[in-house]
Amino acid sequence: MNKLNIQNTEKPIQELINFSIINLNKPPHITSFGVVDRIRKIFDIKRVGHFGTLDLKVTGVLPIALGRACKLCEYFMHHDKEYIGKMRVHSEISESDLEKEMKEFTGRIMQKPPVKSAVKRVLRPRTVNKFEITGKEGRIVSFHSDVEAGTYVRKLISDLGEKEIVGGAHMVELKRIRAGIFKEDKMHTIEEVSEAVRLWKEEGKEEQLRKILIPAEIISEILPSYEIKQDYLQNILNGIEINKNNFIEQPKEDLFAVFQNERFIGIYEKSEQGAKPKFVMN
Repeated sequence: MNKLNIQNTEKPIQELINFSIINLNKPPHITSFGVVDRIRKIFDIKRVGHFGTLDLKVTGVLPIALGRACKLCEYFMHHDKEYIGKMRVHSEISESDLEKEMKEFTGRIMQKPPVKSAVKRVLRPRTVNKFEITGKEGRIVSFHSDVEAGTYVRKLISDLGEKEIVGGAHMVELKRIRAGIFKEDKMHTIEEVSEAVRLWKEEGKEEQLRKILIPAEIISEILPSYEIKQDYLQNILNGIEINKNNFIEQPKEDLFAVFQNERFIGIYEKSEQGAKPKFVMN
């Protein structure tokens, strides 16, 4: 199935809110949980989540899920992330020598999470697609990194600093510029979200809010998507397996999204009979 032409102009605004995503620009000095709490209060809804934690001082792309879109977090968050930032090296080192050391931290690496992390501190394989210098002034080094989800950039820098020639290194600042399909050029601030919600609630103006809310049907850009026939739609919405005969085109992958026309039905995994539900949007 081709990617859907996702629109949010026809869906009622409350329905859109209850199944949408915001590409938020996280400010510094607030936790990801704190951002979620702010958004929850702005919309006055219970279910709000995010696609991947950012540390207190880290800024940038933090996709926020509203309502039932929270059920899709695991499918959106396990994708590559991209960052720009600055680090300070503790010894004098030439740019060419530092570049050489940084190249050793690209490709498949083994990384242990930092001490202050929510996961078990064991070595884990991670892929670093890019870890490059973009500028250097004395011991302050600007860099650009593109990494697999679950890679700790702060730890990447710390591990680099353990190289004798580097003599120590620590992160000075960090900004996430991409999280999967969500990029910095389409971010919105908390203040922009707050004002858009105010305009909607107090003045009945939906335009600004619709520009911010991304329909969660955009899952079709993350997972392969397949369409079902109209027949037996209600039974399917009640959570039964989808029979092979109900698909317009037979799924090839093990995990996929199911639609009927442009209506999102749910996330399914392949079975002998056809497909069994993991999440149904009933």
